[in-house]
Amino acid sequence: MPEPIKKPVSAFAKKPKTQEAEEGSSVVFEAETEKPDAKVKWQCNSKDIASGGKYVITSDGNKHSLAIKAITKEDANVYAVIAGGSKVKFELKVVSKPEAPAKAPAEGSGESEVKPEENPAPPAAEPASGEHTGPAQDAPPAEDAQTPDTRQDLTGLFTEKPQSGEVTMGENITFVAKVNAESLLKKPTVKWFKGKWMDLASKSGKHLQLKETYDRNTKVYTFEMQIIEAKANFAGAYRCEVASRNKFDSCNFDLTVHEARAAEGLDIRAAFRRTSEAGKKRSGPGSSSTDGNEDSGELDFSALLRKRAVQASSDPDVDVWKILSGAPASEYEKIAFQHGITDLRGMLKRLKKMKKEEKKSEAFLKKLDPAYQVTKGQKIKLAVEVANEDVEVKWLKNGQEIQPTGSKYIFESVGNMRYLTINNCSLADDAAYCCIVGEEKCTTELFVKEPPVTIVKNLEDQMVMKGERVELECEVSEEGANVKWEKDGVELTRDESFKYRFKKDGCKHVLIINDASKEDCGHYKVKTNGGESMAELLVQEKELEVYQSIADLTVKAKDQAVFKCEVSDENVKGTWYKNGVEVKADARINITHIGRIHKLTIDEVKPEDEGDYTFVPDGYAFNLSAKLNFLEVKIDFVPRQDPPKIHLDCMGRTSESTIIVVAGNKLRLDVPITGDPAPTVIWTKGEKASSVKPEEGEPEEGTTSWTTSNGEVITEGDGRVHVETTKGHCIFTIEGAERQDEGIYSVVVRNPAGEDTADINVKVVDVPDPPQTPTIVSVGEDSCVVTWEPPLFDGGQPIIGYVLERKKIKSYRWMRLNFDPYPRTTYEARRMIEGVAYEMRVYAVNSIGMSRHSPASKSFVPVAPTSEPIGLCVDDVSDTSITLKWRRPEKIGAAELEGYGVEYCKEGTDEWIPAIDGLTDRTSMIVKNLTTGDKLQFRVRAYNMAGPSAPATLAQPVTIREIMQRPKIWLPRILRQTLIKKVGDTVNIVIPFQGKPRPKVTWSKDGEPLSPQFASVRNSEVDTILFIRKTERKHSGQYDLQVQIENVEDTAKVMLQIVDLPGPPEALKIVDIWGFNVALEWKPPKDNGNCEIVGYNIQKADKKTMEWYTVYEQYRRTNCVVSDLIMGNEYVFRVFSINLVGFSTEPCQTKDSVYIQKTGIVYKPPSYKEHDFSEAPKFTHPLMNRSVIAGYNATLSCSVRGIPKPKVTWYKNKMDITHEAKYRMLSKQGVLTLEIRKPCPFDGGVYMCKAVNDSGEDIVECKLEVRPQIAKEEKKDAKK
Repeated sequence: MPEPIKKPVSAFAKKPKTQEAEEGSSVVFEAETEKPDAKVKWQCNSKDIASGGKYVITSDGNKHSLAIKAITKEDANVYAVIAGGSKVKFELKVVSKPEAPAKAPAEGSGESEVKPEENPAPPAAEPASGEHTGPAQDAPPAEDAQTPDTRQDLTGLFTEKPQSGEVTMGENITFVAKVNAESLLKKPTVKWFKGKWMDLASKSGKHLQLKETYDRNTKVYTFEMQIIEAKANFAGAYRCEVASRNKFDSCNFDLTVHEARAAEGLDIRAAFRRTSEAGKKRSGPGSSSTDGNEDSGELDFSALLRKRAVQASSDPDVDVWKILSGAPASEYEKIAFQHGITDLRGMLKRLKKMKKEEKKSEAFLKKLDPAYQVTKGQKIKLAVEVANEDVEVKWLKNGQEIQPTGSKYIFESVGNMRYLTINNCSLADDAAYCCIVGEEKCTTELFVKEPPVTIVKNLEDQMVMKGERVELECEVSEEGANVKWEKDGVELTRDESFKYRFKKDGCKHVLIINDASKEDCGHYKVKTNGGESMAELLVQEKELEVYQSIADLTVKAKDQAVFKCEVSDENVKGTWYKNGVEVKADARINITHIGRIHKLTIDEVKPEDEGDYTFVPDGYAFNLSAKLNFLEVKIDFVPRQDPPKIHLDCMGRTSESTIIVVAGNKLRLDVPITGDPAPTVIWTKGEKASSVKPEEGEPEEGTTSWTTSNGEVITEGDGRVHVETTKGHCIFTIEGAERQDEGIYSVVVRNPAGEDTADINVKVVDVPDPPQTPTIVSVGEDSCVVTWEPPLFDGGQPIIGYVLERKKIKSYRWMRLNFDPYPRTTYEARRMIEGVAYEMRVYAVNSIGMSRHSPASKSFVPVAPTSEPIGLCVDDVSDTSITLKWRRPEKIGAAELEGYGVEYCKEGTDEWIPAIDGLTDRTSMIVKNLTTGDKLQFRVRAYNMAGPSAPATLAQPVTIREIMQRPKIWLPRILRQTLIKKVGDTVNIVIPFQGKPRPKVTWSKDGEPLSPQFASVRNSEVDTILFIRKTERKHSGQYDLQVQIENVEDTAKVMLQIVDLPGPPEALKIVDIWGFNVALEWKPPKDNGNCEIVGYNIQKADKKTMEWYTVYEQYRRTNCVVSDLIMGNEYVFRVFSINLVGFSTEPCQTKDSVYIQKTGIVYKPPSYKEHDFSEAPKFTHPLMNRSVIAGYNATLSCSVRGIPKPKVTWYKNKMDITHEAKYRMLSKQGVLTLEIRKPCPFDGGVYMCKAVNDSGEDIVECKLEVRPQIAKEEKKDAKK
């Protein structure tokens, strides 16, 4: 447990305790304060109590009491006493007055006998001395420092909750919780916690005890947590939880542990002395002897807490704490030994809790920041600033010193700065780093941030059948990256049913769904910290397709009837029914299931087998039905001839019958016939049988006929048609019926006794043709409306509906949108992703099946209109225009923003008028040509390919009228100082201003208005321009600008300086000539060019050649000396003046020439005042810190200057070493050298050089470190 924050000690030396009293009696609560003059206040239920009547409050020094008279049931409350910042709560519990027995004894002491109650509640034990409890039954009060009454309301299961309390170290405290079990079906369970998760049940022992009692009369459970001999780390937040079946309640409370305070005059050293009898002294005569043994050798602070009397100290004049607080840590052990303190650890623990001022770092001027962050793969530089630029630093990573190996870590030292550069940061560099200088260090933490993981391969939409396994796969940019899977916005996790499994294979991440169901339909999304991808999963119920249905049969007696069907799933089983009754297999009935084919075979058909037969697939809500007709053949025996007869009574007993066959299936016409002799059978397609004449040998053109006689085919058709005749039957078969096989088939049977005819209408049905290419009518944010034309041919059966599919352009998988046929030709497709390109296709469905798909539609992108523009506001209003501003919509969507439309309408009307034709790309607009005084409402809408967004409208209409604005000139910074221009330059000054209505602008120069001929002025609504095409000297001066609206104005001034070349200097003359020197003097020019003269250019020329040479450039004074002239030559001189613009156009030339004489020259030395060259000593080069090896001569050098020559003295550790034989001092040309002969480690230290003369003194210091030599054996070991 963490150490608690130190809190103030209680203001009470003795605290009132909870008491119990009978009705009608009196009770007195007593309290003692630490200070005799403390003010005490008593409260009842957080309300102040005043003395008088029922309450009597007395105070005598530091003793205070509260007496309550004539106690009633209403006096059972929570009371409190407050002194300073301490508040102690306690309770008064009132019990009923016992009733007297029926017969009182004749003799007695006057005390009435009380008959004990049956099953009395156990009385609460009186707490031990020094024990504190929470505000529970028979418990002393808990103390609350400067906090109000914090009793919690009784809600939930608790009838009494544990309250926050305070205790002094070494004392006891009890927390009580009560639960009423009347309404509970099961005994409640209670758990005690410290902090959030620490269960205290496992911590029971010496310092913690948990108790539980039950009162059968009140049905109340009492739970107690007793803390024994509280320690400092027991402080903190606690929680009590109670649970019973599906009911639950909890309560939070705090424990504060105060430090023990030593009594005044008490010997502090006694607190640190160990004693084996400490436990016995503390526990008293009533305590167990085992406590003393357990505490043997531990610190005993209880003596300090309980003994309030002043004890005599063996050394009353010695303040040990004062000695400890001022002594260094290395002296603690010595002080403890001198003053008899044997427990050094306890002493240091107490000292650690004392407040110490944080010392400022002596080694670091700037420390590392608490934390740094860097992206993975990048580099980072850690920098510290040290106080001594020559000091060496060490860098540590997680406590291990970093070695400068390779290019991973780079150490730099620049002046006082020390740098550590970490290149190519990886997750292994995420650690704590430390910089150490001597004994001081500073630490930081480096966090390496991984770059965002992007999705390289997106998820694909999938459509699966119910029960199948689904794998959604994506690929990310980095191996081992963490991803998050979501379904319809809800994160997916591994559950106990293993519904979802997550597979990670390098950069590939797979979401596996086992046994897909309808509930798994939805949008699945995978997220990384750098992107996301979404796909849709559709789960379709397995539809059982019927490849071949059972057909009606007509059979004769003793024949075999076979019902056969074929379905799409070979695992589907089924049941056969006859007239609703299940058919059971027997010797004559056989039921088989081979692959996808189901057969019901009935041998030797009997009349009772006639009926409706049905096949029902297991698990599917449909069936296949067919009828079995029993053909009873009646044969009349005619000894001679029997005319032929066609028996088609199974087709409704009509002469014409229609048979429907599905294209691709086999068409088999089995016609029963009779006749003796066996008739000849003629099959004809294309005309009625009645049109076939017996005498016509060939059928008419356009008809096809097939003839059989005595079972042999007389005429053959194509390879698909087969005809045969058996006894009693003629069979016509077409393999793989096609659409052109549709028509009327006639059968004619003939024999010598006569003929019979019958017509059979065959209809071939097929799946419809594909629909026409679908057209996308409109699109939305996640939807589109598609329409199409029906197929040109419906397959011979009416169109039931249509099935639609969609596909992403970049995908290869088509997703079905509807499972049941959609009856109309317009469909709204939803659940698409905005911004992704799709295409659609359609299937037509009739009773036979589904057509081929239509051609795909043109690609389209679902988009939604943008959100409305935001921040629409009025920027400016004039009498005829308004300026509007707004910001881009927050949501743009996948489509590009095409522009904005601005509209307005007059107040009171609903007609919105476009402000401009078309759209604007800007986020501001000036609407012009408005009528002054109109009250208009404005709105702005954003447009994209999906249409306009919701409008952004002004909060209220705007009146078109100029708004008054005070005039203000915004003078540019460059014009706040003098503007300098050369003569002939162009001046173009632009000064912005504001003001409404448009202010009046006035320019003036030197107090007079500007004329148009002098300067041009151009004014606009927002600025003014002063323009001078070609400046002259007269344009220099102060220009005043005034901006005025009625009687309100603002002014500004601009200083303009026009500069030109200066004039030539004046009065150039030769002042003196001596030797090879000439002294010249002149006056400044009259015209300085309107700016300061910055210097002069002096030139000389030999009169023979008149070639001019510059003697001085940018010469500031007006006199000079020209030296180094050649003897025997004659010279002339000239001077140019120079200003900011350049040289003067004309020079000033001397009138006379100067001839340098060849004769000897007599030098006249001038008289000068002797100069004082004295100078205080000053070291021009300091001593440098050095580190040398013992046994080798070392030198320390510095340089000094001073006049007169200073006296030099050398010191070591502030001791004069001038006369030491080990040292040799040298001085040459101000360079001072100290040579140390064969130094040893003891020669290390601080060396100082001091230079002194009459003008002052100076010193310089350095540190010398002497390292010991490495032995030869150690060198050999190092080389190995």
